[in-house]
Amino acid sequence: MTAVRGAGAETLLGLLDGRHTLSEVLAEAATTMPADVAGGVMRQLAEANLVGYRHGGPGPSVSAERSAAEAYWDRAGLDGAAADRAVRGRLVSVIGVGAVDEAAARAACRASGLTPVGADADADFALVLCEDYLMPGLRETAERLRAARRPWLLASPFAAEPWTGPVFEPDGGSGDGSGGGSDGRGSDGGASGASDGACWSCLAHRLREHHRGELSVRQALGLDRPGMRPASSLPAVRTVGLHSAVLEAAKWLAGLRTAEQRAVCVLDGLTLRTTHHPVRRRPQCPSCGDPSLVADRARRPVAPVSRPKAEGSGSNDRALSAEQLLDRYGHLIGPVTGIVPEIRPMAGLPEGLHAYDSGHNLALRGHSPASLRKVLRARSSGKGTTAAEARASALGEAVERYCGTRQGDEATITDTLAGLGASAVHPHTYQLFHERQYADRDRWNAAHTPFHQVCAPFDPHRPTQWTPVWSLTAGVQRFLPTSTLYFDCTPGGAPDGQWADSNGNAAGSSTEDALVQGFLELAERDAVSLWWYNRLRRPGIDLDAFDEPWLARMRAALGRAGRQVWALDLTSDLGIPVMVAVSRRAGAGLPGLVYGFGAHFDPRLALRRALTEMVQTLPPAAAAAAAPPSPERPYLLPDPGQSARTPAAWPAHARTPDLLDDVETVRALVAAHGLEWLVLDQTRPDVGIPVVKTLVPGLRHFYARFAPGRLYDVPVRLGERVRPTPYEELNSEPLAL
Repeated sequence: MTAVRGAGAETLLGLLDGRHTLSEVLAEAATTMPADVAGGVMRQLAEANLVGYRHGGPGPSVSAERSAAEAYWDRAGLDGAAADRAVRGRLVSVIGVGAVDEAAARAACRASGLTPVGADADADFALVLCEDYLMPGLRETAERLRAARRPWLLASPFAAEPWTGPVFEPDGGSGDGSGGGSDGRGSDGGASGASDGACWSCLAHRLREHHRGELSVRQALGLDRPGMRPASSLPAVRTVGLHSAVLEAAKWLAGLRTAEQRAVCVLDGLTLRTTHHPVRRRPQCPSCGDPSLVADRARRPVAPVSRPKAEGSGSNDRALSAEQLLDRYGHLIGPVTGIVPEIRPMAGLPEGLHAYDSGHNLALRGHSPASLRKVLRARSSGKGTTAAEARASALGEAVERYCGTRQGDEATITDTLAGLGASAVHPHTYQLFHERQYADRDRWNAAHTPFHQVCAPFDPHRPTQWTPVWSLTAGVQRFLPTSTLYFDCTPGGAPDGQWADSNGNAAGSSTEDALVQGFLELAERDAVSLWWYNRLRRPGIDLDAFDEPWLARMRAALGRAGRQVWALDLTSDLGIPVMVAVSRRAGAGLPGLVYGFGAHFDPRLALRRALTEMVQTLPPAAAAAAAPPSPERPYLLPDPGQSARTPAAWPAHARTPDLLDDVETVRALVAAHGLEWLVLDQTRPDVGIPVVKTLVPGLRHFYARFAPGRLYDVPVRLGERVRPTPYEELNSEPLAL
């Protein structure tokens, strides 16, 4: 509000209503002030941009409505009269997709001075109204308007929560978000700018990802469109939604350009609060971008570079701290246009402990109503000793699984194993199912969770799709079945009967730290498998010797919650410290048992990772508090015949300042054991956070996979078994996740 003071101000300002000429204003004001004084005040008001002039006079009843409209555009920073002329009489195509009230929309347009016309008319602008932003028919409408080079606004005004926007431009526009597009190369690139040429396909892709659970249900039920929802709205809400859409069309035609026009505006029909969700362009979008970007990236050699480690990166060595990562990639979190719908604290945690939920677990498949119920309950989440660490971890896990889900633009070739020759890697070398498991797979799969399903045996003579990966040890390209590298949510799964799991998938603040974290997960799960399925007794960890403030706080929080905690050393022949942290409620037996795993070059960080992962599993354990106690398992307790491990039990770890040093350490370690380190770059250009899938054929999963190899040989080599454990004596209880 602007206050104007001075003699006669009340009289003068009362005349500035848009219905008087300047002469009439001065004449009327002469009763309280001299004409020269009134003229001077008018000049000052004009110089301060507080009053404007309309050429041609007010006209006959241009009325209060016209004057109010001009004042509205003035308030928006436009020339009110010019903006009003730009809007009135402009042709707007009103296009309905689905069951929408086009008549009401045309009436609303006329009420705002716009002229509604049909879909095929040569209009200045198009207003597209729909039941749902993923309705069948919207793609064709979007393509037709894009081909006609016509700007258009999408809206769903008759929904329980009316949606308005964004405005799509045929030439993209410059956008109003900060920053340019990201090439997805990691910590060097920033967040993509809002809109910047985003099209309906860019928006629809994000919306489909948020509705993946619903899409899975639709696939299982054979539906081709969003399911029917009960009406939960009032005529007043629908009217507000409709007029909001018409208002945005008028603002565009008036020449007003704001960042909000590049977003989906969601109106809460109960509170009347609005939220704006920026729509960002997907550089790899098949409609407005280059759909070859993802495939081209996968075909390039993975070439790690020098990358300094950040301070304060928590349980890992990263290129960015947790706070820096959240600041740079926070735009990926959002319920409408984000990669991650939300990141929220997990319920049920003892006070002082941190774990965050980040949505549906895309790594699991559900191709039938029965399996779908299990899959929809699985979640992605993150851990850490601070809230920021846990939030960053949750974001990383969700993005890792988003990027690892098949989206149709991956690099593939179709051939047989024999046709590809030595460059092809047989999936049995890293999936590691035993022949007896394949023979018994129907019975096993019917009794076990999606984590522990046995896929079909691979047919080397059947053509299938293969994706290139890079060997960091051999420096050559290899090929692996695409179905084992990307999560596939299509009905029935991949034709070759294979599927991917999340083992070795990692997101990072740089490609380098993602590579290291992916390998550490492989090493961790290999060691866990040797311990669990052989039921090995392992030495405990002397928690008092790991004197860390975060550890004292965590133990105190668990103690207040009535829980005991201990840890075991699972380090294998690879030499990388691996630990399991175990907790139970106080009492007899092992009731309320939970555990978590961690691996790192530094045993202190390995313990930190194991304990924070154990905390991450506490909420599901609390929900299952009424379940019967778990049976006694001696291998979950410290071996009384071995001394507890202290940090001195491992060779001193010299932390290097560069992540490239860690990459080279891993490369040398893998080669020394006669293994091969394979990497697929799964980074998506529209995300920017680097994501890789790492594989080392021969290293074990912690899933129930019993093929010959390290599972039988390493315990003997380490002196923990006199002879390999026979297949029938392996722990038949899969590791509960």
